[in-house]
Amino acid sequence: MKPTKTRKPAVPPTCNLQLSYAVPRRGVPALSSFSSWANLALVNAKVSGLPQQVGLSLRIVDAAEALELNTRYRNKAYPTNVLSFPAELPRGVPREWLGDLVMCAPVLAQEASEQQKPLRAHYAHMTMHGMLHLLGYEHEIEEDAQAMEALETQLLAGLGFPDPYAPR
Repeated sequence: MKPTKTRKPAVPPTCNLQLSYAVPRRGVPALSSFSSWANLALVNAKVSGLPQQVGLSLRIVDAAEALELNTRYRNKAYPTNVLSFPAELPRGVPREWLGDLVMCAPVLAQEASEQQKPLRAHYAHMTMHGMLHLLGYEHEIEEDAQAMEALETQLLAGLGFPDPYAPR
């Protein structure tokens, strides 16, 4: 009897995350947590054509920097929780660098308090939300929003975090 060839399962891509803090680190998760959450979104997003390793920059900022970036790039004059800046690579260049995420620590803390959820859960959610944006997910159209929210909810539930979209 001839042995059958078995295909090795495809190795999922991994994210090399670079983290910088423009605020005190107190209450902000560690690099290992952000990296874990980003990789969870990367592995579960249905995106083809990614290289084995992708890069991501994450910066934790204060309200003033978030306001300046949100005003400059989105024409919205308020600090926001997370901003996603996809890498602008020439056509045909491998997507080894996904882009940059910027999270506003005070906004995240305020939202978590108002929404009565653990701050860590909110950081996890915004990391995955931003990562999914960098991977091409959007939520401007209701059908797209439902798909993105369902994936986020599923991934967060797997970590033991509450549904971020459930009414409180």
